Amino acid sequence: MTAILFVCLGNICRSPLAEGILRHRIEAAGLSATVSVDSAGTASWHTGKSPDPRSIAVAARNGIDLTSQRARQVAPADFTRFDMVLAMDADNLTELRARAPAGSRTQLRRFLGRDVPDPYYGGPDGFDHVFRMLDEGCAALVSELSASR
Repeated sequence: MTAILFVCLGNICRSPLAEGILRHRIEAAGLSATVSVDSAGTASWHTGKSPDPRSIAVAARNGIDLTSQRARQVAPADFTRFDMVLAMDADNLTELRARAPAGSRTQLRRFLGRDVPDPYYGGPDGFDHVFRMLDEGCAALVSELSASR
């Protein structure tokens, strides 16, 4: 089983969207039995809350349901539970590296190799743009995961 965790700041915009997209693509590729996906935030402001309504809406327009997701904060156990912890931007990656326990073998990196912009303070167009970025990255990740099986 390969376990993947997406991380952004509050776990209500980018990371739950990435979780939903990857989960959708994994199911379509027949990899659900071998890949697990979750998301979390480096901050705790939104713990227990649903994803941002704009993330839910853009996902729904693309056939993905995020309504059962709830925000949570990254926990120390995540650094042993997950094989890959994929940050949405350099700031969150820096925070994750600071929290990682000594000797952790979890792969920490920016998901796309570049920052995924936080759409929180913008309008719906920002969420559409972020969806496209994440969808492209998730498609590549599913290809990578399929090839390694």
